[in-house]
Amino acid sequence: MPVGTLMLVAATLAIFIAMILATIRGMVGPTLYDRILAVNMFGTKTVLLISLLGFVMGRPQFLDIAIVYALINFISVIGVLRYSDSNQFKHTPSAETSNNESTEKER
Repeated sequence: MPVGTLMLVAATLAIFIAMILATIRGMVGPTLYDRILAVNMFGTKTVLLISLLGFVMGRPQFLDIAIVYALINFISVIGVLRYSDSNQFKHTPSAETSNNESTEKER
């Protein structure tokens, strides 16, 4: 195998590993913002993978697809972040709620 092919295979494997790690972080992430960041990272790695496949296959049209996907990913993450600032995502954990209720009852 030529060295260039090995480098492309290594780059593809590195991107896949990063995508797997982003998926794990998205599932495990303790906060909403960790999950949003993991989804954004997964989208970015997808853009890299599409670009790499376009280069390997000799199809420059894939770069246009990657750019459109990057724009959609950016706009959707901004939208989710704006929506997450609303009151639907803001909740108090049950421990804080019970402490607040007991403090109010004492007054």
